[in-house]
Amino acid sequence: MLVVGAGGAGMYAALEAARTGADVILADRSLIGRGGATVMAQMTVAAALGEQTPDHWEHHLGDTIAAGRGLCDEKLAAILCEDGPRRIREMDGWKVGWAREDGHIKQVQAPGHDRPRCVYVDFLSTGPAVSKTLRGQLNEASGIRRIGDLLIVDITVRDGEACGATALHLATGTIVTIAARAVVIATGGLTRLYRRNSASSNMGGDGYALALRAGAELVDMEFVQFFPIGHLAPRLVGMDPIMWDPFRYKLGGKLLNADMREFEADYANRDGRSDGRYVLTRDLATYAISKEVEAGRGSPAGGAYLSFQHVAPDEIRRAFGPVVDRLAANGIDLARQPIEVAPIAHYHMGGIRVDETLETRVTGLFACGEAIGGANGANRLSGNAITETFVFGARAGRHAALRAVKQSGAAEPDVAAIDLLRRATRRDAPNTAALVAAVQSLMAEKVGPFRADDKLRSAIAELAEITNEIGDNPIASSAGGFDPVLVDWLDLRNMLLVAHAVALPALARTESRGAHQREDYPGQSDNWGVNQIVELAGQTLNVTLAEKRIAA
Repeated sequence: MLVVGAGGAGMYAALEAARTGADVILADRSLIGRGGATVMAQMTVAAALGEQTPDHWEHHLGDTIAAGRGLCDEKLAAILCEDGPRRIREMDGWKVGWAREDGHIKQVQAPGHDRPRCVYVDFLSTGPAVSKTLRGQLNEASGIRRIGDLLIVDITVRDGEACGATALHLATGTIVTIAARAVVIATGGLTRLYRRNSASSNMGGDGYALALRAGAELVDMEFVQFFPIGHLAPRLVGMDPIMWDPFRYKLGGKLLNADMREFEADYANRDGRSDGRYVLTRDLATYAISKEVEAGRGSPAGGAYLSFQHVAPDEIRRAFGPVVDRLAANGIDLARQPIEVAPIAHYHMGGIRVDETLETRVTGLFACGEAIGGANGANRLSGNAITETFVFGARAGRHAALRAVKQSGAAEPDVAAIDLLRRATRRDAPNTAALVAAVQSLMAEKVGPFRADDKLRSAIAELAEITNEIGDNPIASSAGGFDPVLVDWLDLRNMLLVAHAVALPALARTESRGAHQREDYPGQSDNWGVNQIVELAGQTLNVTLAEKRIAA
């Protein structure tokens, strides 16, 4: 079987598939275990361990469903919450290094949770520690072949079944075909579509485009989560722009406007869900900061201040140790100055539509991690991202392996995908790098945290123009390896398809819910308590609502 993407979910899928008895190819366009989102994550992982505070997975499920604003696939959400503790303890057995206190795995409070539930590896090391641990397990596993620098171009489908893929080996420019009896897409999300994002450069929605062209459906594509306190100023080098949540969890950082006044309380009751503590979920915090800036009360760089000046320097040092020295190297002293933060594209709730085995409607095609939609509904609960990496990665790997070991025979290569790559030609225009930047800008400006009919229609029209401009024939700069022009063209092919798949359901959803906020439809509507499905018919994207067709 083939696993596409070697971040946290892909590595977990490969490990579980090998344990189930399959021979696995684990392929990634980057370095195995060092690309994607997991390795960059510095924060917490949600699971109802009950190590320090009594807890049960059903309480975690309740918070997940509440955050999802009525759109969670409750079966997937239940799998996430019920299996989360087992995976956390499995990682603990693999010596990931969860922080401990008084002999117990330490759990902290995160926005949207009803109790302390989130575990972490100290000094902002959760993601790197998780990735290192999974890489170590890969090194010890048998039956897993790892191939880096392999850009999957299309999934091969024969008689309605996924049976391999066509790829480009980036280092040599060689066209590669892979025969597989099951395929798992674990390529992460789409936040590279936005100008300001926390993604690695390979998260432009590749998996969604692969799934669409293979015949799978997407769900909840309009729901893009913007992390409210992405670093804005002063300049921060060599650190994750979304690093500030753990500081807030531990030290109680204050969000201040230009008047140096706390403003979260002004927005806590906006949707009637405040718990009285004024700890806003991410969608509400994004709204609050954006509205303060819009009202002329933003910080000089166009965000809000995040201040820890009320915390003693020794306490800051105890909480974050060597991280304080890394901040000092950037000229930042949290005890003396606030920093500026602003919303940044961080995570995608939507994705590939799967069943409880993580299989799509295309037989033999599975998906996991951030590549799938459904479990989180309209807004992801803080801490659930790495949990779904573990839970859904393992589940997709196991069920794909069960299918693979029962199948026989090998598929013929995908002639159309091979021909696409062979058509790559040198030509001067268009400038593919500039068009990638143009897509990012128009998505940020017109399909960002706050949307309106005119902006969305303009975005859809501009995306269509860029699609026409790049054409159907790839552009290349050389006949050899490491061709950035060809890679940008292939990325644009995916990014434009996926950007359309976000903008069309965003236009159709005439309400505000979770991470989808319409300025022209500011309230949540009971009529919209239903998911939207996106599918590709020929060259046309269709958006459906249950069984009823929506005009796009």
